[in-house]
Amino acid sequence: MNSSSTEADYCAVRAWVTGRTVFIELTDGRQIGFPSARFKLLRNASDEQLHKVSLRLNGAALRWDELDEDISVAGIVNGHFQLPLPLAA
Repeated sequence: MNSSSTEADYCAVRAWVTGRTVFIELTDGRQIGFPSARFKLLRNASDEQLHKVSLRLNGAALRWDELDEDISVAGIVNGHFQLPLPLAA
């Protein structure tokens, strides 16, 4: 059995933000969330800017037009973030 995955295997059907956490729901029903502080542009975005996330490329990417930021769904699923987890306060 071949268990390799390609980027096409990871598509989101929904994206939303709660607080400062970005969530995606994948086509297989999984929901994944990550702190916005894991990406440079998202870390510095206002709450209003952060909440304006949309899906692009048939669910393969997240897009923030005001921030000119694109993040691949496959990158999120595979744990590829720009920044380490923020330290707890």
